[in-house]
Amino acid sequence: MQSFIQYRKFSLAVRKQVQEDREKAVFCLSPELHIPESLVRDHRRTSLSSSTTCPAENTAEGLERANSATSARTQYSKRHTVGHFLTGIHARDRTTNEGKGGIVFVVNWEGDDDPLNPRNWGVAYRVWVTLIVASIAFVVGAASSTDTGILTQAAAEFGVSEVVESMTTGLYLAGFGVGAVFAGPFSETFGRNAVYISTMVIFMMFIMAAALAPNIGAQLAFRFLAGAFGATPLTCAGGSISDMWPSLEKTFAFPMFAISAFGGPVLGPVIGSYIMNIGTWRWSEWIILIISAFVLGLVVFFQPETFPPLLLQWKAKHLRDETGDHRFRAEIEIMHISLWMRLKIALTRPLKFALEPIVVLMTLYMTVLYIVLFTFLDGYPHIFQKVYKTSQGLTNVIFTVPWVYKITKECFVKQSFVPEVRLWFAMLGAPAIPISLFWMGWTDYASISIWSPIMASVLFGYGLICIFMTAYMYLIDSYEIYAASALTFVTFTRYVTAGGMTVVGVPFYNNMGPHWTLTILGCISLLMVPIPYVFYKYGHIIRRRSQYAVSWN
Repeated sequence: MQSFIQYRKFSLAVRKQVQEDREKAVFCLSPELHIPESLVRDHRRTSLSSSTTCPAENTAEGLERANSATSARTQYSKRHTVGHFLTGIHARDRTTNEGKGGIVFVVNWEGDDDPLNPRNWGVAYRVWVTLIVASIAFVVGAASSTDTGILTQAAAEFGVSEVVESMTTGLYLAGFGVGAVFAGPFSETFGRNAVYISTMVIFMMFIMAAALAPNIGAQLAFRFLAGAFGATPLTCAGGSISDMWPSLEKTFAFPMFAISAFGGPVLGPVIGSYIMNIGTWRWSEWIILIISAFVLGLVVFFQPETFPPLLLQWKAKHLRDETGDHRFRAEIEIMHISLWMRLKIALTRPLKFALEPIVVLMTLYMTVLYIVLFTFLDGYPHIFQKVYKTSQGLTNVIFTVPWVYKITKECFVKQSFVPEVRLWFAMLGAPAIPISLFWMGWTDYASISIWSPIMASVLFGYGLICIFMTAYMYLIDSYEIYAASALTFVTFTRYVTAGGMTVVGVPFYNNMGPHWTLTILGCISLLMVPIPYVFYKYGHIIRRRSQYAVSWN
């Protein structure tokens, strides 16, 4: 709905711009450009009674230039003249690889303050749109972990072990990794909204199928497919944030999205656990379906398109319709790249980032943290139900995720911006992960207050939010135009690896116990702590030697 209204706004804005700039185009022409006599005569008649912005319009010099322009016969049409003088239009010849056709009018924004540009929308409206995008991240994230809260009941119904049933989470995450590869090319071809709506509808279909699954095989297959289609809106959501918020404003805008994206997996087990009070385990999927339907309604009725190249493509189409000149083209239209070619690039370019130190280490770090996170969630029944005898529902509510964020605008004002500034909160959060794991692992006794592991959980959530929030912004700022490929590599590797490792979480706790399991996880995460500090100190050197990274300083 909003996209349709937005499309109409572009039409009205283009019509208004053409009408306003047409007179300017007539009267401000240089002598060497010629226009039809009738057009000059019409303009001369109106210019004497109204003011324009042309510097010489009401002077003898201006009239002389107009007369000079009409003195010779010309082959140029009125539409050609308008093409040269419309604000935000750059006239140039096609390059060799852009094919034949001579001159092309490249369509861009009218200026830095063009209200059609998503980055110039009002702050309140951009916050509203960001919250809608964040709701998408929340629901697909919640679906990833909701089954961890009902493992016992689902496994009993299908007659399988809890280890087998835990594969519903692992395969969902693996589907995330696969789906993320295709998200970018589709969103760059069809726009963000088309991807949001179409993939969320398919995602909901497979969530419903998982709720109706007659056996464990069907449930695992449907969960994998739900993950694959759920990854697309989640991946594109980060793109929408970048579409609307410039680097400085992204400092306070991105956490709104990141916290929701992270809060989904955390609250998923809560949904799964408490749903047992009103029905069978299948209601965990039904609730996700209901929430998804609500979010889909928000997207359909209130979410505008934010992808700038597509918006400029709309503008170019309206200019062609308004002027009758087919040479108005958005940059992405000049040299057409098919969807198949975009997919080919998307599938091959991320592989090149396997040699990028920044990408490799950040991928390793976030993969380990995701393994720790989902293994950590698997251990909550062992930690609280078996030790402190809490109920199944209360067990999962205990995992709360605090978010602590302070705007660091002063840092951007006082010094030149470099991507390493993004790592400040990661450096604060990194030590919190191993500390919280060691804390919980060795205070998990019935003789010690339950508030000890609860506070350890709070510290764990704080560390994860700090790291994930800043790591993504650091990669985006470090690679800019190649950020999508870098994030695709990170996302694919993280989810596929984490999906495989989550299956070992249940037997890990059963065989090792929560004390040693959490200790081992703490030791693994401890090895990752130096990564943000190393990049904060030497990141600028690494970026200079990179083929794809941006050297800001």
